[in-house]
Amino acid sequence: MHEESELVTGEAVVLDLRVAKLASRAVAMALDVLVQFALLFGAFTVLTFAVPFDDQSLFVALLLVFVVLVVVGYPVLSETLSRGRSLGKMAMGLRVVRVDGGPIRFRHALVRGLAGFVVDFWALGLFGAVAVIVSLCSSNGRRVGDFLAGTLVIRERVPDGGTYAAVAMPPGLEGWAAQLDLTRLPDDLALASRQFLSRYRELRPEAAHALGWGLAQQVGNALGTPVPPGVPPWAFLAAVLAERRNRDHARAFQAYAARADQPFPAPQAAWPGPPANIQPGPAFPAPQAAWPGPQANVQPDPPTPPSGTPIPAENPFTPPS
Repeated sequence: MHEESELVTGEAVVLDLRVAKLASRAVAMALDVLVQFALLFGAFTVLTFAVPFDDQSLFVALLLVFVVLVVVGYPVLSETLSRGRSLGKMAMGLRVVRVDGGPIRFRHALVRGLAGFVVDFWALGLFGAVAVIVSLCSSNGRRVGDFLAGTLVIRERVPDGGTYAAVAMPPGLEGWAAQLDLTRLPDDLALASRQFLSRYRELRPEAAHALGWGLAQQVGNALGTPVPPGVPPWAFLAAVLAERRNRDHARAFQAYAARADQPFPAPQAAWPGPPANIQPGPAFPAPQAAWPGPQANVQPDPPTPPSGTPIPAENPFTPPS
């Protein structure tokens, strides 16, 4: 069971966003802290070898600069470049969004980063105690930085048991949609359009028209094409999403068919032998015949007497008398 926020936009549209729980946010924060400590350890090692040993004031000043850059710059840079996700949030399937459901920008990430350093976690936050207390008192789990920046942390990896219905191509827009360059459409804008179409019939007519027209303008600006005259915003968004889905399915089918039709490599033929123009090498010498035995005119050696038998001398020496 996942808690959903009840946020109302300026067009009186209720957004159902899955709010991230305190436990998942704590794990994501712990992963980010590990990354920050690794960066600080690397900076400390570099400064230890780069700064002279006798200049301690320079070492401390540079170390403080690196601490501020890592503690504040890491979340600001990562959330700005990835549209609300740090490495810890990516691992836990979380994202920071605006309270109206839109993606955050640099100013939102900067306010969250500065508030996290000063109030929520480090300088005055008692190592995260302030952030935990404020999150527990907030119905949407928002900390001080979220209140100041107007943001909210939501879950992205929770399956939505059939909330989004299949988007059908409106009749008459097939040819127009086939000419669009859909690679320029951001994923978050496509998700917002799909959410709008899934709740279109549940909204009041004036709110549905206002929100649909705003989304259609954003999609048209991203694609570089205006909304065709006489086409309602919902039909414009439905045509774009349906064409995007059809192209994704076609690419997936073509990739599968290419892998299925790829023939197996033919077996290699047997070695045909050396080419005809190569001269054979010298033949090995023939093996020598077996030893024929001793020749007839060669006298054999006398037999060896058994051990212990004295050997007589051929020329015994007789001493003089």
